Amino acid sequence: MRAYLKHPFWQAVGVLVIAYIVVAFGIPLLPGSAMVPKSVVLQYMATVLVGVLIWVSDDEARWTEFKQPLQDVLVQPGLKVVRNVALAAVTLIVGCLTYGQVRASVAAPPNLRSIHPAPPSQITFRGKTITLVGLDNPLRRSGDMAAHLAVGRRVYYQNCVPCHGDHLDGQGHFASGLNPLPANFQDNGTIAQLTESFVFWRVAKGGPGLPREGTPWNSAMPAWEDFLTEDEIWSVVLFLYDQTGWKPRTWEKTGDEGGGTGHD
Repeated sequence: MRAYLKHPFWQAVGVLVIAYIVVAFGIPLLPGSAMVPKSVVLQYMATVLVGVLIWVSDDEARWTEFKQPLQDVLVQPGLKVVRNVALAAVTLIVGCLTYGQVRASVAAPPNLRSIHPAPPSQITFRGKTITLVGLDNPLRRSGDMAAHLAVGRRVYYQNCVPCHGDHLDGQGHFASGLNPLPANFQDNGTIAQLTESFVFWRVAKGGPGLPREGTPWNSAMPAWEDFLTEDEIWSVVLFLYDQTGWKPRTWEKTGDEGGGTGHD
């Protein structure tokens, strides 16, 4: 047993197995943690594999010893049974993966979902009632705009960048593990089509605050009103428009509140 523990090949195999168990099964057991998306597990395992290969190959003697079991399985006559079993196992695994990808499945048709559902006329934010209809960003009329943008930048890069990305394009580090993907603010189909009060509502209430017509919804975005102040949310809304160059939609001045989204 000690010989196996000292052998680089079995050490490498042990590190990969332990890393997979920790990432796939250990992290979800931590308080407040959730299941790690398969894409994230794959990324971590690829990183661990690269690290293991660097370790076994940085010393010529260790690299030679590491390759020896693989070479033995491939050429030693006494290991013909092992070689055939390994070949059959690889073929079976590839076949199962391929079948899983191409087999026909029976599933209910997807529900239609409104990407930008109509917002409520008013919301409650930490016990305060806020009327959304006709509401503009109050920070545009008070204080130092540069200071507001600085607050918005801080809030964005402390809380939003892992999902929405450094370039506000929905390509953050965690984006590929989310369904649906985080909003791409650079696209003219997102905040460019919305009033700032709509964006405030979506940030404040998050995925859990969507109305029925906005479901099914598997968004991981929390209700940020639990973590940010009202001014911080308005500041990050300012930052989104400033960085993307879009102008928010404005409200009609005729008193007609129909639709709730305003127009330019």
